[in-house]
Amino acid sequence: MQHGTDPTAQLRGVGLRVTAPRVAVLNAVAVRPHSDVDDIAAVVREELGSVSTQAVYDVLKACTAAGLLRRIEPAGSPARFETRTGDNHHHLVCRSCGTVVDVDCAVGEAPCLDPSQAHGFEIDEAEVVFWGLCSQCQADAQSETGSAAALS
Repeated sequence: MQHGTDPTAQLRGVGLRVTAPRVAVLNAVAVRPHSDVDDIAAVVREELGSVSTQAVYDVLKACTAAGLLRRIEPAGSPARFETRTGDNHHHLVCRSCGTVVDVDCAVGEAPCLDPSQAHGFEIDEAEVVFWGLCSQCQADAQSETGSAAALS
């Protein structure tokens, strides 16, 4: 699902019933990609009022199964959701603040699906996560190092 796409049309297109919680969840994920369930639920509650966390989980599960959303699970992080699906893109994750950023496959779509040994698997997706420090956390670490040196 791309930004600006009508969630109602998307839901109908995959045969899911259009409900206010489903539309609100799809809108929330489109506005805040890589959000976890708690963040998505907070945005949905701002729009609809009282919605249970379980209802948000149920919508996320249905929309992920239908291919409208993608679930990613960086190590040590809660599951996160995004609307960018079906293009075999990867992610950059900051070890410090947890920021997640999309990054296109460095060698194109298909080559990422060719492991050195498939062991009989039919590969349909590759998930690569690049880990490091985002620019803000690098700057924060440098200013802390500079402050500590100045105090010595």
